Amino acid sequence: MQSKKLAATLGTVLAPKAIELAPGVTSSFVLHALNRAIVGVGPLPGAAAAADKQLEEQHGDRDKAVHEVIENHVAYAGAGGFVTNVGGLMTAAFTIPTNIAGLALIQCRMVAGIAHLRGYNLEDMRTRNAILECILGRERVEALVKSKKLPAPPMAVATAPVADPQLDRVITQLVASEMVARLAGKRLAISVGRKIPVVGGVVGAGADGYVTWRVGRYANRELLPRAR
Repeated sequence: MQSKKLAATLGTVLAPKAIELAPGVTSSFVLHALNRAIVGVGPLPGAAAAADKQLEEQHGDRDKAVHEVIENHVAYAGAGGFVTNVGGLMTAAFTIPTNIAGLALIQCRMVAGIAHLRGYNLEDMRTRNAILECILGRERVEALVKSKKLPAPPMAVATAPVADPQLDRVITQLVASEMVARLAGKRLAISVGRKIPVVGGVVGAGADGYVTWRVGRYANRELLPRAR
C-alpha cells in the first residue's frame, strides 16, 4: 500500500516535467487514440473485429474471449514498453511520446474489445466515456467520484439514460494527465537501470504490462454484460 502511494505521489510530482517532454498528450490526443483503437490502425484491426476473432476462437464463450483479449493486450503493452525503454537515458525525450501513444492505443483497444463482447455499442458516447474511465483504474475512479470530479463509475456512465455532453471533455483531460503521471513515475523507477539499457527495457515492459493487466481486470469487473 505504501509503495502504491509513493508511486502515485512521485507520478504527480514528476508529471509537469513529463508534460514538457510530451507536450502533445492532450484531450484531443486521447480521443484520437480511442478512435484509432476502435476503427483500427495499421496492421491492427479495430477492437470489435479483434474481439470477435477471440470469441470465434473460444467457440462463443464470451468470458474466455474477454480473458484472451486482456492477455493479448498485456503482451502488446509489455512488448511496447520494452521497445520504447531500451535506448538508455539519453533517448528518453524521444521515447516518451511513443510510449504514451502506444500504451494509450493498446489500453483503449483492450477495454473497447471487452465492452464490445459485453454488448456495448462502441459508437455510443456513453460507452466511449466508460472505456476511458476504465483506463484511469479503480482506485483513481473511486477517488474522482468521491471528490465529485466524475459523476459515477464506468458501468453507470455506460448505462446512463442519456450522454452527458460535457463528460467526454472532463474524462479525456483526466486520462491525459493520468497517463503522463504514470509515465513520469515509471521513468523514475527505470532511471536506476538506465546505465544498462536492457535493464531499463525489462522494467519498462513489466510496468506497462502490469498497468495494462490492472486496467483490463477493472474493465472486466466493471463492464457487466448487457442484454443483446
